[in-house]
Amino acid sequence: MTERMQSVELAEPTAEIGVNSATRPKFPRDDGFQAELTRRVSAYFRATGKSERDCWQMYLKTFVILVWCAVSYWLLVFVAESWWQALPAALLLACGFGAIGFSIQHDGGHSAYSRRPWINRLAARSLDLMGASSYLWHWKHHIFHHTYSNIAGQDTDIDLGAALRVSPHQRRRWFHRWQHFYLWPMYGVMASRWHLYGDYKEVITGWMGPHRIPRPKGKELAVFWAGKLVSIGYFLVIPMLFHPVWVVLLFYLIVTFALGVILSIVFQLAHCVEEADFPLPDPETHRMGSAWAVHQTETTVDFARGNPILSWWLGGLNFQIEHHLFPRICHVRYPALSKIVEATCKDYGVRYAAHPTFWAGMASHYRWLRRMGQPVPA
Repeated sequence: MTERMQSVELAEPTAEIGVNSATRPKFPRDDGFQAELTRRVSAYFRATGKSERDCWQMYLKTFVILVWCAVSYWLLVFVAESWWQALPAALLLACGFGAIGFSIQHDGGHSAYSRRPWINRLAARSLDLMGASSYLWHWKHHIFHHTYSNIAGQDTDIDLGAALRVSPHQRRRWFHRWQHFYLWPMYGVMASRWHLYGDYKEVITGWMGPHRIPRPKGKELAVFWAGKLVSIGYFLVIPMLFHPVWVVLLFYLIVTFALGVILSIVFQLAHCVEEADFPLPDPETHRMGSAWAVHQTETTVDFARGNPILSWWLGGLNFQIEHHLFPRICHVRYPALSKIVEATCKDYGVRYAAHPTFWAGMASHYRWLRRMGQPVPA
């Protein structure tokens, strides 16, 4: 099996997944779509001579993002003397942290940053420096989400708790009729939840939603605690040496709230919109209706593909279809791959959905939330 074929198949179900092998969803064999898509993408890299990873653009981008975050932090903690100076610095810092998550951490976590494993691990662990856990992210996103995207009860990224309903197969509660209003501020608590509660709970219990996961041990456990201590240090302890406690707590909430909203919305525009499918396996055979590559394409939606500035900041996550099909290819290649993927989908009759702008995706997400909050027809 070639490296490029592994890029496509990486997220398919494997034995390591913490789901009962007898009941986890199973995908039919490829009907030719995935093989042809892999062939065309491989041909593109051979013809152009471009590399799938270790791209100079990615290394330059990493430098720019890290400088962005360092300058924003310096302005917020050591320069700002009033709220009107501190607020834009806090928002810049939140956007910089978002760029680390979208680009550096995300590519590293998928082994899409470099051919060298240690560089990928280093990039992936930038998430720990932001106060979250690269170990838990691997299970939540890389395993459960990328394998079972938009399958209720399997994809932990669409399991947002009882307060929110984003899949037609999730239980509806009476208060969901207003979720398209109250959900937006709830997105803002995601980052602080990582820092203060959620990660600790999953590490201690060994459960992530319905899935049993192995608790981190040895080096992984050391990285988990080191990340928590370092992030608390620069988020709270260092600023408290220079500013009143209440000011530090206020701006901690501002930064983490903005970061939570940014991260949540980018994910939701790719999966929780009107154009995305939410299929279920057959209740008796546990088999899905489509092969894995088709499933990934039809449960995912691109947006704002023609906006290079947004694409740069989002680490190519507005090209989510391409990312789900080729998670081990660096995101700087996604704009070119999107043309190949869309053409192959057209040839094989696979639905390919893309919103022309960011705001079109936002509108679709809003309408989907409102629809999911309505009473279920008898």
